[in-house]
Amino acid sequence: MSELTLTVMRLGFLAVLWLFVIVAVQVIRSDLFGTRVTQRGARREAARPQQAAARQAPAQPPQQRDRQGGGGRQRRNAPTKLVVTEGTLTGTTVALQGQTITLGRAHDSTIVLDDDYASSRHARIYPDQGGQWIVEDLGSTNGTYLDRSRLTTPTPIPLGAPIRIGKTVIELRK
Repeated sequence: MSELTLTVMRLGFLAVLWLFVIVAVQVIRSDLFGTRVTQRGARREAARPQQAAARQAPAQPPQQRDRQGGGGRQRRNAPTKLVVTEGTLTGTTVALQGQTITLGRAHDSTIVLDDDYASSRHARIYPDQGGQWIVEDLGSTNGTYLDRSRLTTPTPIPLGAPIRIGKTVIELRK
């Protein structure tokens, strides 16, 4: 074997060895520091007042608003927000506006849980036709609990009832 071939093989082996070391360090770093939790809801809340002022329509008489179906009218005791009461995201609030809220470790979830006991797509909370909010476990490994009972089917959420996903507790509030 020529000296050039031997040198190229040594450099190739050294490059593969360094690549292995870099990947190992990245895995250890992600295990130690976990995934980055983004506060996406805070950015939306800050932008919402500016958008609302820009889109504000002229006032309509009450009779005309009633004929249009009530728009964003809610029931009297309907929850308006989802609040994280325990866990790493304690104090995080998400406004309920009729959209589905997903919970899990996946980065595209509405509430990203940095919890070893949460699945990437753990649960979802959505409104039904009657205005009631429903929680559904999405086949998670460790389960979703509503008032200490493990969910097996989509279940209506009473106001103030704790929803537990791993170490995180969430409640619907007015």
